Amino acid sequence: MRYVTATDGTLIAYDRFGRRDGPPLLLVQGLGTDSRGWALQRIALGRRYRCLAVDNRGVGGSTNAPHPFDLEQMARDVVSVLDAEEVAAAHVLGASMGGAIGQILAVRHGERVRGLVLACTACRHHEWRRELLAEWAAAVRTRGMSAMSGDGMRWLVGPRFHRRFGPWINLLGRLVLQGEPEHFAAQVDAILALSDDVRFELAGVDAPTLVITGSQDMLTPFGDAEELAEMIPGARLRELRGAAHGLMVEQPNAFNRSVLEFLADVDARAAIR
Repeated sequence: MRYVTATDGTLIAYDRFGRRDGPPLLLVQGLGTDSRGWALQRIALGRRYRCLAVDNRGVGGSTNAPHPFDLEQMARDVVSVLDAEEVAAAHVLGASMGGAIGQILAVRHGERVRGLVLACTACRHHEWRRELLAEWAAAVRTRGMSAMSGDGMRWLVGPRFHRRFGPWINLLGRLVLQGEPEHFAAQVDAILALSDDVRFELAGVDAPTLVITGSQDMLTPFGDAEELAEMIPGARLRELRGAAHGLMVEQPNAFNRSVLEFLADVDARAAIR
């Protein structure tokens, strides 16, 4: 694990793996999940890319970050990682909350983004999702992370995956349940505090973009992915049938293949310019 000092003096942890001479790929996970959430992507993505997987504030090695959290600051955190690694521009893969951070990066720091993959994420706050996330934050503050082990997990783990693996749940679910309640709630607060202004700036995103979602995703349904793809000029939309919110764990082969094919195309087009 490596560390970088963020713009506000906070130490941010990140993991580096893959080809040392490969194109850089920045990976940003979602709510309550640290860089270990990319475990099933390490080999596939690492064969081709120099991967930098960030621990967002509140998870993994970045748990000493002061509250409140802010997604705009989290976007600056990942820019600090790029600076520390002397990377001028990287492909960016963001999932869920990490997808929101990816959108901020593409809007605020577009010159640092070569290609953008937005997985299981959205560009607006629906009232029902605001209420759900606020309920999660209140529940874990009162009862600890075990409050997420019942109905909360069903929003994150698809029914098909849950039937097949039962109590094993999945990697992302285990990571969420291992987290600290106050940090989880602080990340929720950061999500809820994000302005919809970023949504209206997506029309200015220049980076080639892939929006990828699961057909059984209840937390960020297909309509969210469809809207996001419509907001970003030229964005491609890919749906993984049978996958839910944790699609990179539930269907890792299909997810990895979709990401690699897209980024390879982005690299090929850049090479002939």
